[in-house]
Formats: sequence, C-alpha cells, structure tokens
Amino acid sequence: MFKSLQDVTTLHNEVKMPWFGLGVYLSEEGQETINAVKEAIKAGYRSIDTAAFYKNEESVGQAIKEAGVPREELFITTKVWNTDQGYESTLVAFNESLKKLDLEYIDLYLIHWPVKEKYKETWKALETLYKEGKVRAIGVCNFQIHHLEDLLAAAEIAPMVNQVECHPRLTQKELLRYCQEHHIQLEAWSPLGRGRMLGEPTLKELAAKYKKSVAQIILRWDLQCGMVTIPKSVKKQRIIENADIFDFELSEEDINAIDSMNRNHRNGPDPDNFNF
Repeated sequence: MFKSLQDVTTLHNEVKMPWFGLGVYLSEEGQETINAVKEAIKAGYRSIDTAAFYKNEESVGQAIKEAGVPREELFITTKVWNTDQGYESTLVAFNESLKKLDLEYIDLYLIHWPVKEKYKETWKALETLYKEGKVRAIGVCNFQIHHLEDLLAAAEIAPMVNQVECHPRLTQKELLRYCQEHHIQLEAWSPLGRGRMLGEPTLKELAAKYKKSVAQIILRWDLQCGMVTIPKSVKKQRIIENADIFDFELSEEDINAIDSMNRNHRNGPDPDNFNF
C-alpha cells in the first residue's frame, strides 16, 4: 500500500484513480502551468486536477500533449463552476472544458461547490455525461454530510469522489467516515493548508524524526488516512519533493498526534456560508 506515485484507489465504479496528483489552482495560464504539469508528469505524476474556474485548462491540455505520455495513463480532473450550474448550462460548460483541454474525455468531472437549488440539476447533467461515456467518473467538491445525504436521496448514480479542504487543522474525520461508509473517495484540496502549517512544532518534530519535510509528513498522513491528495506547486524541486513520500510510513501514534491538531479551521470558504 502506498509504495509508489502510480498507486491507485479503486472508485466504486471500478475506475482506478491515483492517490497522489498535482493541483493547479492559482497556477497562471500559459508557461507557468504548462511547465508545472510537464515537470509533474516527468516526475511520475499521473493525476492532474484543474477546474473551469482556474482558467488554465488550455495550458493543462497543452502540457498533456507535450508530455508525451499516453492519454490512457493519465487521470485528468476538471470541475463545473457555480455560475454554470443547472442541467443544460452544465452540459455546455463541460463541452467548453473538454474543448479547452483538447481531450476526447475527462477522467473525473466534479461539481465545484454545493450551490443551493442547483446542485441536484447539475448532478443530473453529470449522470448524463457519465452514461454517454464522456467522463469516466463523477463527483462533487466541498459537500458536507447533509449535502451528500440530500444528493444521494435524489441521485441515480452515487458520487465517486468528494474533494474537500483538508489538512491537520481541518481533519474532516466525520466526513471521511461517512464517505468511506458510502464508498465515496475523499480527496484533499489545499492539503498543506496554504503553507500555514509548515512551522507547526508537532509537524516539525515529526519531520525531524522521519528525516522528511513538514510537507511530506502532511501528505503521507493524507494517504494513510485514506485520502487522495493533490498538493499544488509550480516549482520543479517542490513538485518532486512533495511526491517523495513512498519510502516511509507514519506510526499510528504519529498519525494520532497529527489528528489531534484539528481545530475545524478553514482557510477557504465554508460550504454552508459561501456566497455563491
């Protein structure tokens, strides 16, 4: 388990998704994103996570072409933004993303936020895209338990993934348990807490103990807790370093020590109090 960067989790529809990937939120459209994605693929990454909202899908698509790795070896995620939610508008938004990425299909398509009154219709559109074979898996982002319950009650197909903010200050244990019980893979965005936890004494101690960086400790913790993780970086050295977490294992005691850092503290918006 967790022996290499190509290790995968099997989603409830049998599609295999890498445990580790590159996030490109706030990576600038153009050379910055192209270089980051190419460096990641060269370093062995096979999963790239973008979104319509990030405005860099074209660069991700360009990098995929230039990287020279067979398309079927890659796992590409993108998302429908809040202003495009609704049945017809989601289908239009999806085609736009597909065109920008210049791909035949998307591996994982996600609803970016649980926009009230809209996410059920949006989900119907995702189910349609899935049935048509345009996406290999569908899921949601930033859904709390009550959103998932509401969606599952109306859905024909259950989400395969729920991507949420998660890091040692926001461990999301209750949500993780709920998702595991319902065979929904939890995925962590902003796993390093936007860099705000790199000075935490507990994490620095563990970094010294395992001879790893604080970032590597956090990312290894994600995996051992059963979460897919997608740290963002545009620096070649950091991209390589972030992925160097497959040669050690945190003890249960150390995982518990990281778990105990939870303060339910969000760096991003609260899905229940977000002005969509």
